[in-house]
Amino acid sequence: MARSEVVVDLGALRHNVALLAGLAPASETMAVVKADGYGHGAVQVARAALEAGATWLGSCSTQEALALRTAGIQAPVLAWLDTPDEDLAAGLAADVDMSVASLSALRRVEQAALEADARPRLHLKIDTGLSRNGCQPHDWPELVEAAKKHEVVAIWSHLASADEIGDPSIDLQAKRFDDAYEVAKAAGLDPKRHIANSAALLTRPDLHFDMVRPGIAVYGLNPVPTDHDLRPVMSYRSHVALTKRIPAGESVSYGMTWTARTDTTLALVPAGYADGVPRALSGRMEVLLEGRRRPVVGRVCMDQIVVDCGDDEIAEGAEVVLFGDGSRGEPTATEWAELTGTIDYEIVCGMYRPRVRRIYT
Repeated sequence: MARSEVVVDLGALRHNVALLAGLAPASETMAVVKADGYGHGAVQVARAALEAGATWLGSCSTQEALALRTAGIQAPVLAWLDTPDEDLAAGLAADVDMSVASLSALRRVEQAALEADARPRLHLKIDTGLSRNGCQPHDWPELVEAAKKHEVVAIWSHLASADEIGDPSIDLQAKRFDDAYEVAKAAGLDPKRHIANSAALLTRPDLHFDMVRPGIAVYGLNPVPTDHDLRPVMSYRSHVALTKRIPAGESVSYGMTWTARTDTTLALVPAGYADGVPRALSGRMEVLLEGRRRPVVGRVCMDQIVVDCGDDEIAEGAEVVLFGDGSRGEPTATEWAELTGTIDYEIVCGMYRPRVRRIYT
């Protein structure tokens, strides 16, 4: 066994994608596999998602999309955020759809299309209120007019607060999106529409339109408080490298922030913040070891954590589950996120580390 392992359950992922696609039966499903599949492995995730009913793939950059093509994946894929120096020609030559949010971006795509001798397929992005990437409404008619000589596959946008059910910004963004669609239609275009992320897919069927774009829900993590049967795909495990008995009064780890009140057995686990265990979990986290949740004591170190096992006998080499789907009572990625004041997206994305082996089941 490696020092620590991320285990990716592709069966759970297929279940999630089938469930999500089933919630939007009249729409195509774009499984978002950016950031190396949210830390799960983009190529493996993409293949499993397509097997389960996804019809499109979503990537952040052209380079991410090209990695899918290099792996032999030929499904439609959209790249939506490239820097001005990106080699777009390679993406166009590989039939990658491009997102365009400004005239300058359109010009770069057009130049790349000449270099690649390829016809660009465009998704025009309108900023409906997130104020990140996307064309401002006052510039939208000009962008639409300039783009209509190409194949405009879709218009799209992204919701800022879909994970806050009932937030008024959702309806405001939907109205702005509809206005942008009317402009596109008036210019003679007939594009697909996609705006629904995981949260909107789960809670706003009126925004499913022609395509939905689930991201975090593909990986079994629910951004909204609903009871959909999403199954967490990633678990993180290590094993006991050493056990020792210490007397009452001895302290553990840097700063000696924890002191044993009674004689106790400690288990050393070779996973630390260099391996994705947030140092902010020091004194706050538990692991599943020998069938029980047990506290990690002292500070999380770069390479290791220490588990208090009381009077139990613990075998060196015993499996330690740092987080999983919770079915055995173990911590979850969502629990880690809540304890550290972040979101579970960040936890799973951060688990792709040089010393952490990733395996698939």
